[in-house]
Amino acid sequence: MPEQMELRQEIEALAMKVVVDDLSSEAGFEQSLLALAGAVRGVRDRAEAGGCQKVAQIASELCATLDATDSAGRDTLSRALETGVAALQQAFEASSAPAAAPQPAEYSLAQDPELLSDFVLEAREHLAAIEGRSLALEQDPCNAEAINSIFRAFHTIKGLAGFLELNDVREVSHNVETVLDLARNSKLSVTSQVIDVVLECADYLKICVSAVDSTLHGHQAPAAPDYVPLLERVRNLMASPQQQTATSQPHAADPQPNAPDPLQQTATPKPNVAAPTHPPAAAPQPRGADLQVCAGPPGPAPRVEPAAPAAGIAKEEAKAVKVDTGKLDYLVDMAGELVIAQSMVRHDPDLATLKSPRLQRNLAQLARITAELQKTSMSMRLVPIGQLFQRVARQVRDLSRKMGKPTELEISGEETEIDRTIVEELADPLMHMVRNSLDHGIEGPDGRVAAGKNPMARIGLRACHQAGHIVIEISDDGRGLDAERIMAKALEKNLVANPEHISENEVFHLIFEPGFSTAAQVTDVSGRGVGMDVVRRQIQKLRGHIEIQSRAGQGATFTLKVPLTLAIIDGLVVGVGRERYIVPLFSVREMFRPAAEAIFTVQNRSEMVMMRGNLLAVVRLYRKFGVKPRSEDPCEGLLIVAEGEGQRFCLMVDELIGKQEAVIKSLGDTFKDIPGIAGGAILGDGRVALILDLAGLIKESAV
Repeated sequence: MPEQMELRQEIEALAMKVVVDDLSSEAGFEQSLLALAGAVRGVRDRAEAGGCQKVAQIASELCATLDATDSAGRDTLSRALETGVAALQQAFEASSAPAAAPQPAEYSLAQDPELLSDFVLEAREHLAAIEGRSLALEQDPCNAEAINSIFRAFHTIKGLAGFLELNDVREVSHNVETVLDLARNSKLSVTSQVIDVVLECADYLKICVSAVDSTLHGHQAPAAPDYVPLLERVRNLMASPQQQTATSQPHAADPQPNAPDPLQQTATPKPNVAAPTHPPAAAPQPRGADLQVCAGPPGPAPRVEPAAPAAGIAKEEAKAVKVDTGKLDYLVDMAGELVIAQSMVRHDPDLATLKSPRLQRNLAQLARITAELQKTSMSMRLVPIGQLFQRVARQVRDLSRKMGKPTELEISGEETEIDRTIVEELADPLMHMVRNSLDHGIEGPDGRVAAGKNPMARIGLRACHQAGHIVIEISDDGRGLDAERIMAKALEKNLVANPEHISENEVFHLIFEPGFSTAAQVTDVSGRGVGMDVVRRQIQKLRGHIEIQSRAGQGATFTLKVPLTLAIIDGLVVGVGRERYIVPLFSVREMFRPAAEAIFTVQNRSEMVMMRGNLLAVVRLYRKFGVKPRSEDPCEGLLIVAEGEGQRFCLMVDELIGKQEAVIKSLGDTFKDIPGIAGGAILGDGRVALILDLAGLIKESAV
């Protein structure tokens, strides 16, 4: 009906004005009040003309409230407007809703794809913030800022979902928002059960958001699970709010006598309006301070003083600009091309003959500017690793509760920045290592007490920068690695040929072998010998390596070292004949020119070199790639001691040309699977050098 549509539009316009107009400041109060009063009267007149008596009655009462309000009652007016507009929306929906129960909204591209894309981006940011703040709130139930932050995030998602007619998302967000409203008004105690429900609601919303994203990209969206049981759990919390004690909320206002029922007071939804395209994000966690997340069976949590918000956060957020990642990658590529072009100009032989000091100054200035541009563009790819650590925090909480092992997660260095592509690649390795620590490393509470340890176990997660790499440490105070048990299992699986010549550190690294596991039984957490193999393969794929330190009965520490970015590589430029190759610097241990008596042939199969009492295999690079060298005598060439696939070997080249930070170039689909080649790079003189994959070289070698 036209009258119904016009009335709906006027109510939505009124709801928008309530959200947008600022009645808290004295400036412009009178003008805003007059505009709101006129909008309410318009709704009243339209409702009376359309026969919506309930809507007209509520609008008349709201008009009377506005007429009786002066500037001294601004706060009261804001609350009255929110409640009144929400009541108008409910009354209108009740008068126009069909008898049948509403069905969950179908995700259709008939809606604006751009708005849906913005919704997916915004919702995922808010859901990530909800998870982090919920874990912090569980440890400090009196943290009012955490409650308000979670509330705002759900409220924003609800508004966006209502605007886009995503009714299931709106319904779940609205109900959990009501629970949080009870909590922030001291009507409901924040317990582990409440946090469980909040996190389950966030997980459900993630599924819904992923369904929207799948539809946007032309994929079939998986069916969302039934949210009715989840809503029942949420409403059970609302139906029996637990009264806070005075000690649990020292700053909460005392309840007034004859106060209205808290459920009736807070169950009234906020005005459901179309949120702006970029709503304010939930307050981020403070940077620079250690974050502790405790997980275990439900129980009272110690009081932790909430950290003060970092200064300048609002200012930083106001300056943030969202850029499509494709454009960002293109900018980085072009900056790399500019550096290459600048280097080619600087080393041009025609310019080398000119002795102009002015030209040299200009070239030096160009070099500084291009280097700074490349550095800045590369930094735009960096994101804090804290978002990855937050996923681990949730996993520790859930798994420790499931296993009955109370565990405290200590996080530091979450502000450390790393390339966004590496963050995603590190997700699985960190997940497997934390699962391994909880299942194999951490003892049960009884076992820890018997060993004289605190029943609350500890897992540490630390990140820092070190010499162009990012270092991530995963430590625990559990039982540590049992070298004898690992060796026995390795002998059983025929993984070790000479056990008397293997060091303890090499024994520890056997846990990364495929199918290796010391678990007595297979569980849904670990025990199949798959996880740690995935860890090693993924870290090697990232051009990194793993170090292990362990002390029996005291715990173990796993150290992951990966480069800050995958777009640039530090390498040694070497020459073989007329060709140039780049050896990744992180795999190089040392270089030397051997003596004739140090070269051996073992069993007529492999060429070996003796270095400090150890025999290392020699890989002649010219044979691998069919290149004619300057000399085939190792004593006239150079041997580079490198490491790949966990073993050391010597790479024979003609000469060392220098060290260079090279921008990695893909070789395309045609040459991407060549063994021993990881990519290409353009040198300063314009020549192309192949970047070596040492793990692939050692695999292909007849060692």
